[in-house]
Amino acid sequence: MAKLTLDDLRKMRGEKQKAMEMRDNSNKDVQVIVGMGTCGIAAGAKDTFTALVDTLTEKGLTNVLIRQTGCMGLCHSEPTVEVVVPGMPAVIYGHVDAATAKEIVEKHIVGHNLIEGKILDRPSVDIVKNA
Repeated sequence: MAKLTLDDLRKMRGEKQKAMEMRDNSNKDVQVIVGMGTCGIAAGAKDTFTALVDTLTEKGLTNVLIRQTGCMGLCHSEPTVEVVVPGMPAVIYGHVDAATAKEIVEKHIVGHNLIEGKILDRPSVDIVKNA
């Protein structure tokens, strides 16, 4: 294995600090919650989590809190991701692979549009108040 230089270590530290900042809840108004129970991990939730972090970093979004939770009870649809954006209903997406994770960031978080084909759960229209 090649030796790491001081610049390599500084770069690695900077990348890890950015990833940790995404888990800091101060000044965050959007939440992305990834189901990371054993069922989710077995279905690929770690790759989903990584894809979400990478896409959020690429887009420079600093207002998004990304975190993980245990099983959401939707094991048949893992990996699952809950997205909470102000002014929109909280939504749980299922079968979220890396491509869908990128789509969630681009269409739901940035574009404020739901991704209809992947929604598992959302509030009934009769209980959602229009702003």
